[in-house]
Amino acid sequence: MADRISSDHPSVQTVRSTCTETATGVRLEVPADERDAFPTDEVVRIVLDGDELFGRVERALTGDDLSIPAIYETPDQARDPSGAPDRLVDWADDHGVAAGGSVLVDVIEPEFLYGLRAPGETVYYDAHEPPSDSLTDIAKDLEEQ
Repeated sequence: MADRISSDHPSVQTVRSTCTETATGVRLEVPADERDAFPTDEVVRIVLDGDELFGRVERALTGDDLSIPAIYETPDQARDPSGAPDRLVDWADDHGVAAGGSVLVDVIEPEFLYGLRAPGETVYYDAHEPPSDSLTDIAKDLEEQ
């Protein structure tokens, strides 16, 4: 069973991102000085209101900033979102996060597990270890076939 960990636990790094509007919804902009906490162009797990979902952290077209453009139900949808519903839009609406507002990104397990919360909220996450590199490689090989 996974351990529960609070968003204010000392082992959890919190990064303040900015919610920005896009033509299709919203995205989270992550400052360049926080980029070491995120893998670029990799699918990661992102917890929204207790649901473990998937998203990609992408490098911005200009500068060194990163963004989380959307969050989806499955890793495949995060890789190829054509037609898949973006859960980030609804989450931002449900939490009253407007364009230009802040969203806290909790780094629970770097390069593997992250969580989103509105400023002032405390959230509890199920913390668990990422799969070993060899298991990850096997899964990627299977997906490519």
